[in-house]
Amino acid sequence: MLNESDIGEIVKQVVAKLNIRQSGTGEGIFEDMNEAIAAAKTAQAQLRVLSMDQREKIISRIRKKILENAETLARMAVEETGMGNVGHKILKNRLVAEKTPSTEDITTVAWSGDRGLTLVEMGPFGVIGAITPCTNPSETVLCNSIGMIAGGNTVVFNAHPAAIKTSNFAVKLVNEASVEAGGPENVACSLVKPTLESSKILMSHKDISLIAATGGPGVVTAVLSSGRRGIGAGAGNPPALVDETADIRKAAADIVNGCTFDNNLPCIAEKEIVAVDGIADELMHYMLAEQGCYLANKEVQEKLVSTVLTPKGLNRKCVGRSAKALLAMVGIDVSDDIRCIVFEGEKEHPLIREELMMPILGMVRAKDFDDAVEKAVWLEHGNRHSAHIHSKNVDNITKYAKAIDTAILVKNGPSYSAIGFGGEGFCTFTIASRTGEGLTSAATFTKRRRCVMCDSLCIR
Repeated sequence: MLNESDIGEIVKQVVAKLNIRQSGTGEGIFEDMNEAIAAAKTAQAQLRVLSMDQREKIISRIRKKILENAETLARMAVEETGMGNVGHKILKNRLVAEKTPSTEDITTVAWSGDRGLTLVEMGPFGVIGAITPCTNPSETVLCNSIGMIAGGNTVVFNAHPAAIKTSNFAVKLVNEASVEAGGPENVACSLVKPTLESSKILMSHKDISLIAATGGPGVVTAVLSSGRRGIGAGAGNPPALVDETADIRKAAADIVNGCTFDNNLPCIAEKEIVAVDGIADELMHYMLAEQGCYLANKEVQEKLVSTVLTPKGLNRKCVGRSAKALLAMVGIDVSDDIRCIVFEGEKEHPLIREELMMPILGMVRAKDFDDAVEKAVWLEHGNRHSAHIHSKNVDNITKYAKAIDTAILVKNGPSYSAIGFGGEGFCTFTIASRTGEGLTSAATFTKRRRCVMCDSLCIR
């Protein structure tokens, strides 16, 4: 078993190797965006003629590579970005390996009748351009690669510069897997030094048929303005509503577990609570007494506001940090048992209305359920991304679901159950709320083609 120093040495060796990587190695890392796109185009011409079984062999090998390197990827991401939690990132990488859909998601619809046979099949777009974040770097690259390759596409990534070493290591694993399984090299490509200029080339290049962007609202807006078909996975500010019928003790555990998973980096994570007045005090009690929460008074709240928020937005040095680290930044020393900062405030409170991506959880009190729904909808800001509810009243759940209208709604569980971790369903790290695809999978990265045979092949 490798110890921590051994893992650290492996990470250093991988980083050193990536730092001297030259274009044209077949491992997918290029100096120039145009070269990367050309290589991906060549690879796609080879990939598209492979059988589904051959594609599945490539993806099976990718899954194996992810599982073998889950810890290395996790440690690389935390070391490079300073964000998140190694243990949770290991779980996320394993989740990608085990629950991301593959070729089984590529299906055919058929109609047969007196006038013949019609098929609708899913075909590849070609070369897909993907923009990925620093919050979930390896997870997004690997999840996208599996789905896109299953659909017969290749992909060129313009990864976030703050996580480029981790992202490129993931790209390298994908290409190693493809070659080892008898597939082409450069099925996934990336740059040594991605820039804003390289992203513009990616979004306007004639050989890019589809853009998939996972990131903040600015990135998604740029993609939707590119003139290309775009899949936009943007921001969210998911509220967790708790009514009088909920199992309050369980709700407290689920909400804090979801909020603190990977230090609140997942876009689906609980960002604030809206609690009906009758149970608000009980909910806060359980969070403080049993879930490792620290109650921030007014003075601490003000210090946190001035620390984690700047005139230009979030303080990037605070994103994805632990509750202990955030409290240390405002001069408060707490034990390692503290994993979440909680307080009560109005919905307009800056630590409540803003998506922080930090384990800071403000609670808004509502006079009744209708008031709670109204406040939760306001806090979600029309992102239509994710929301959560703890209730045993089916009518209340239904009313909330219709009002909030999000791509994801988790009932009576932690947020991460939405992506297959402790819940049913498949895994994805690209949730396209703005463009309407919802949780993306291999089928999302295909186009439908109708093939009609007139007056033949009907044997009824």
